Amino acid sequence: MLWCMRTTLTLDDDVAKRIERLRKQRSLTLRDVVNQALREGLPQLEAPNRPRKAHTTKAVSLGGCLIGNIDDIAEVLAVAEGDGLR
Repeated sequence: MLWCMRTTLTLDDDVAKRIERLRKQRSLTLRDVVNQALREGLPQLEAPNRPRKAHTTKAVSLGGCLIGNIDDIAEVLAVAEGDGLR
């Protein structure tokens, strides 16, 4: 049994431009391009989401702080600029 459905479809501008470009490049009708896109895209939407591999970052020791107190901006600037104001 052949079953067809006629419907109104509202497309976002970016999608409409891509479909129109494909339609002209391949000399297809709008119906053919939309059907082909849906046939290729629906299996991906129907497939269960694959679990993503957890990303980890290896911890590295950066050593201690080279200046006494980084909360004291004047001290930090003095050390950074090489001032003997400490």
